[in-house]
Amino acid sequence: MSSNNPIGIFDSGIGGTSIWKEIHQLLPGENTIYLADSKNAPYGQKSKEEIIALSCKNTELLLAQNCKLIVVACNTATTNAIKELRAKYDVPFIGIEPAIKPAANQSKTATIGILATKGTLNSELFSRAVQTHHYVKIIEQIGHGLVPLIEEGKIVSAEMTALLEEYLKPMVDANIDYLVLGCTHYPYLIPQIKKIIPDHIQIIDSGQAVAKQTQNVLKKNNLLNSSDETKKQIFYTNSDSKVLKDILGFTENVYEKEF
Repeated sequence: MSSNNPIGIFDSGIGGTSIWKEIHQLLPGENTIYLADSKNAPYGQKSKEEIIALSCKNTELLLAQNCKLIVVACNTATTNAIKELRAKYDVPFIGIEPAIKPAANQSKTATIGILATKGTLNSELFSRAVQTHHYVKIIEQIGHGLVPLIEEGKIVSAEMTALLEEYLKPMVDANIDYLVLGCTHYPYLIPQIKKIIPDHIQIIDSGQAVAKQTQNVLKKNNLLNSSDETKKQIFYTNSDSKVLKDILGFTENVYEKEF
């Protein structure tokens, strides 16, 4: 495996670009290939078997592009499929799961909120994480409808505001002091969320931790890119590329592709 090979990243749509941005900021010397499986979003409503099948399909597409490491930039895919991916493919995988640990350890009210997909909250991995942090009260909320609105480019919309108010108000009333975003789409909602929750509630997502772990695994496997060649950041979506381009803030190397 060449250290010049790209990092592969996939998600059930555009949300994982929040992870790509953190990785690219920390590791600007790396090539990356991003797959937005928007056609099949959201993964959170699908069965475990469907999620594993989609995750294998995405992995194989990235391996065909000679990716040296794969970031599963989707909480639902990580919590439901990463065990199977690691068993099946001979490449390092970086997963992502809700940042319960820092929220639980830092909470002063011993009450934290988690906004995530049904697939993540119902997973065995999530259940184990909750049991580990039994000393805090965890208010769980499925973000029904949030991912489709983000995929449609309706981040700032009346529908989004109504859903966020419905989901967040009970958490505020329950006296949470940390809100964990358990889906990589949700960091794009932070400006909206901040208008609804009080200033003292801290919002946590997993982006920086995933970028750091990616760096650590590349170092450990001697896979950090040391080439002087111009780096490439390539993005593929199997849906309309406009929303992906809008959320990235640029249009170059963003392609529509059937997969």
